[in-house]
Amino acid sequence: MRFDILTLFPEFFTSPLTTSLLGKALDNGIAEVHLTNPRDFTTDKHHRVDDEVYGGGVGMLMKPEPIFAAVESLPCLPRRQIVLFTPQGQPMDQPLFHNLAHEYDQLVLICGHYEGVDERVAEHLVTQELSLGDFVLTCGEIPALTLLNGVIRLRPGTVGKVESLKKESFETDLLDYPQYTRPAEFRGWTVPPVLRSGNHAHIEQWRQEQQVQRTRDRRPDLYAKWLQKSHPPSES
Repeated sequence: MRFDILTLFPEFFTSPLTTSLLGKALDNGIAEVHLTNPRDFTTDKHHRVDDEVYGGGVGMLMKPEPIFAAVESLPCLPRRQIVLFTPQGQPMDQPLFHNLAHEYDQLVLICGHYEGVDERVAEHLVTQELSLGDFVLTCGEIPALTLLNGVIRLRPGTVGKVESLKKESFETDLLDYPQYTRPAEFRGWTVPPVLRSGNHAHIEQWRQEQQVQRTRDRRPDLYAKWLQKSHPPSES
């Protein structure tokens, strides 16, 4: 799978792309990441990528020409999605990551700066607008790195135990259950006895109960979604 990241700050990705599971996945050829700087596609002597907003307003806006030129310089794989990170975009979630990981061969990620990008980029170039959440950041590199990590870890070969991916938070609209390791007692806090019982049926039941309880307490929105799916209303 190919990722093309359009960024004014390629050095932002230097460490994340060479460490942990992400770095191993790239070394093993599970995915490849290419960094392209729109500034390299400017035509003026000052290499400007931003300009004032028509109609007035505070801040600068990224110009369309360098972005279009940068994207058009890239190879185009058959199943390609061009993503723009913007607060107005669809919030990223686990189902979206699954879709991107398995339905596309190439993701082009446009990292905005300043007050964002010229609207013509969104209207005539971008195929999907995404957001990290209901807040504003200083740059698009942060959500781009989030998407990169979330998608690549779902690709075959990235995570050693595939079964572990199926039991994570959000995979079934439920949060994960509490987990413990040694020592069995730490500062007077003990591991729940059921987890040390060796009774796998009881352990599984406890974990499922904890998932439901934790989701109900912490994310009532997810709990309502899970409840609707697992206990659909009967037809009258």
